[in-house]
Amino acid sequence: MSDPAPFFLTTAIDYANGEPHLGHAFEKIGADVIARYQRQAGRAVHFLIGMDEHGQKVAQTAEARGVAPHALVDEIAASFRAMWARLGISYDQFIRTTTAEHQEGVRALIARIFERSPDDFYEKAYEGWYCVGCEAFKNDAELVDGKCPLHPTRELQWTRETNWFFRLSRYQPFLERLLRERPAFCQPESRRNEILGLLAQGLEDVSASRSRFSWGVPFPRPTSDGETQTTYVWFDALPNYLTATGFPAAGYEARWPAQLHVIGKDITRFHCVIWPAMLEAAGLPLPERVWAHGFVQLGGERFSKSAGVKLELGEAIDRFGPDAFRYFLLREVPFDGDGNFSWERFEERYTADLANALGNLASRTVAMVEKYCDGRVPAASDAAVLAADAADLAAYHAAMDGSRGYLLHEGLAALWQVVFRANAYVQERQPWSLSKDPARRDELEAVLGTLVRQLAPVAVALAPFMPAKAQELWESLGGAGRAEDVRFAAVAALDPTGWRVHKGAGLFPRPEPPRPAA
Repeated sequence: MSDPAPFFLTTAIDYANGEPHLGHAFEKIGADVIARYQRQAGRAVHFLIGMDEHGQKVAQTAEARGVAPHALVDEIAASFRAMWARLGISYDQFIRTTTAEHQEGVRALIARIFERSPDDFYEKAYEGWYCVGCEAFKNDAELVDGKCPLHPTRELQWTRETNWFFRLSRYQPFLERLLRERPAFCQPESRRNEILGLLAQGLEDVSASRSRFSWGVPFPRPTSDGETQTTYVWFDALPNYLTATGFPAAGYEARWPAQLHVIGKDITRFHCVIWPAMLEAAGLPLPERVWAHGFVQLGGERFSKSAGVKLELGEAIDRFGPDAFRYFLLREVPFDGDGNFSWERFEERYTADLANALGNLASRTVAMVEKYCDGRVPAASDAAVLAADAADLAAYHAAMDGSRGYLLHEGLAALWQVVFRANAYVQERQPWSLSKDPARRDELEAVLGTLVRQLAPVAVALAPFMPAKAQELWESLGGAGRAEDVRFAAVAALDPTGWRVHKGAGLFPRPEPPRPAA
């Protein structure tokens, strides 16, 4: 039997100038669901996340706090790792751009471009507006009322420097051909169309180094006047996906190229234009796909610490627990667009979908199997109901497996059709009434057997989204081992006949009503 196809999955590395927020969590949870799904599909997954710890913004934050940059990034990296542990993010590797291995890899990549494409780097005097928030130069067409639209509260800095530049314009035909011949390289389609529009305007060369700035990776070559410059932060950050494989040491090819980069839509240009051009210049394979998700907004506004639009992430998790928080974000916010967070909607989703629909269904089913079948799952079932479920489970996989992209919200919606059908089936068949007539014993067992056979695949399919709650459900039904270890290919053959159910604490306790004021 051949080894499973590898699946190297990455997220954007988080900028180390503040605490993790809701936008960070949305991306990491979504990527974690994809990683867990691919593991259950039988793929050999390597899931990379990490920290972007260089750049002017980090240096300024450290200075404002009166600490050394290294002390700041150590503290922030620990905070991020603690948050991802709390949210159950199942990463395999956590990279930091301040490590010696990463810095060696960045310098080796740039040196490789110098060697293979000697004219791709050149010196140039440059002046323009620099957004420290984006760590990027901005042209006039990108500004709104003289401000960066993503960081409107930050003052742009007019910067004059002589830097090393990367000849990005040379790669315009290559990038146009890439997006034409490999349309899945940049997804969803709305993001691909944005990149095509950007290319239609013509590409300008980009700075690859910074002068008079030391918090970063030293650029491999000095300028003609002997100045040692610092690698521009995006030429430092983007290669993390490659340096994480051990590049340039022997054996990095076993993991590279990545199958998927998951990023926010605001950095699509860097990942779908600059990054593939760098790799092509170095003669290295390109990642298979970039998936750019949208933003989680609060009252229609993007979360932004600098703009004062924020929500305490820990408070949101505390409300109903990590798994309910994971469910809400990915059910409510489409993974191919923008969506809103509100406390009211969070409680509505929790009550309707989790407490009432799934939690109540699981509790009633287990209680009835205990009461009417001595806790043993009967062999009988309703084939018509299970056939309808199979269609919804197929829709779940079509949304999740990457064939149409990564439409995680659609996957959950399809799965909840099974939950809703099971609840309707209970109300229609009323097993408590069937139990009163000994002549209808076969019907009773068929109903209860069907309900367990509906819930068992739900537990397996929920494991990527709510690993802890899926396990609780699986164990309550009598499933052995871990739900997340059940391969999707084995679900159709699952036979819960004879499983002993276990009634535990409710999966999703109903929220308490607000207490009246004293």
